[in-house]
Amino acid sequence: MTAFRIVLAGLALVWLSLPASAHPHVWVTARSEIVYGADGRMSAIRHAWTFDDMFSSFASQGLDVDGDGKLTREELAPLAETNVTSLKEFGFFTFSKNGPSKVSFNEPVDYWLEQTDDKRLVLHFTLPVKDNAPAKGAAVKVEVYDPTYFVAFEFAKDDPAKLVSAPAGCALDVARPKEPDAAASQKLSESFFTGLSPGDNFGAQFSNAISVSCR
Repeated sequence: MTAFRIVLAGLALVWLSLPASAHPHVWVTARSEIVYGADGRMSAIRHAWTFDDMFSSFASQGLDVDGDGKLTREELAPLAETNVTSLKEFGFFTFSKNGPSKVSFNEPVDYWLEQTDDKRLVLHFTLPVKDNAPAKGAAVKVEVYDPTYFVAFEFAKDDPAKLVSAPAGCALDVARPKEPDAAASQKLSESFFTGLSPGDNFGAQFSNAISVSCR
């Protein structure tokens, strides 16, 4: 069991309570925004990740301090802090390149968790670009995925992504991964993933991608 599988939730009990038969174990519905600065270059990625109901239920156990049946931002703040801190090691599942160079990101800002009416947790956070942002008007591609495929990401069917303050003439396209067929799914056992090398990027084939082009 890797450290990631525990710290993702911030609570080891979350992982221990989830089925362990095959990957993935956590499902996330994602919405993302590519934010541009005054210079016309990508300045940040803003995410809103909605976790599946099972994960949300386990992760939120014991957090309702006032017992009113609703979780406030304040009650969820420690878990939000743990989540963004833990995900740093894994690049926040957010990947972008400027030519052959990786775009790097600073520490997340404006992060918080909320609970929806149907009791699902939504993690909001913004990743400011640190280095290697593509030039103004250059093509941009941002991918969201978990290299280990412990977490399965899927862009929301409605409003999955948008541009914020982008230069005139820029438009985006969203590409979703194909679902693995039945035969492939049967191979995704714990023993299969245990046999992968640490540097394997198996989850890249399930990448969700936002591509931006500008006229």
